[in-house]
Amino acid sequence: MPTLSSADPVLETQVFWDRHKKKVFAALVLALLAVAAWGGNRIYSDRRDATAANLLTTAKTAAEFQKVIAQYPGTPAAGSACLFLAEEQRKEKKFQEANATLQSFVEKYPTHELKGAARLAMAANLESLGKPDEALAAYQRLATDDPEGFGAPVAMISQVHILQEKNQIEEARRVCETILTKYRESPVANEAQRHLRLLKPATPPEVANTAPAPVTNVPSFLLRPSDLPTAAPSAPVLPALIQPTAAPPVRSIPRIRPRKR
Repeated sequence: MPTLSSADPVLETQVFWDRHKKKVFAALVLALLAVAAWGGNRIYSDRRDATAANLLTTAKTAAEFQKVIAQYPGTPAAGSACLFLAEEQRKEKKFQEANATLQSFVEKYPTHELKGAARLAMAANLESLGKPDEALAAYQRLATDDPEGFGAPVAMISQVHILQEKNQIEEARRVCETILTKYRESPVANEAQRHLRLLKPATPPEVANTAPAPVTNVPSFLLRPSDLPTAAPSAPVLPALIQPTAAPPVRSIPRIRPRKR
């Protein structure tokens, strides 16, 4: 009767299966549960996103936008609701609240495609609050942080009128020239060209007259030739032929007294 050697692959497979079949089944079950959980979460997430989107389409007021944000955080609809809420707050001139909403949006959705638009709106709200220096700094940071984004040229052209109001004409002209150089295909290029024509370069200061003042109260023998006062021009001397002749002197006629008789 033939016997199986220990090197028989069929026997080794059967032995391995007998020893580890429970672990294999457990790993398989875990994999199936993970796939099911991922699929269920995906279905739940899709349904949640769809519900949030449906709720957003019917939202019209600030309270309704806040409801979308509170009930469905992290969804794309909640991010869009933040922008709509900030716009409603801006219309009500609640610029501080609008900036708080936009700041929350930027922090929660750092990769959102409308992040640049939110930062532009924050800078505009600072202008409305009467803070031109802070608004100018916000525009400059946006143009520096994302030079290739669509908001960069808009942030730069928004700096021009602030610089003009601060009487920084040369800086405003440089911003316009940068736009025409780097963003010539941007829709704001025409606006930059118009500003550049209106922003006249500063006129150079007039050179003061540095001629030395005439020296006075100094003896004439101490004056240099250049310091001597110039004499008034003398009257022109007429030629002798056209000079008037002097009238002859009038002789007195002796008075004749009458003779006495």
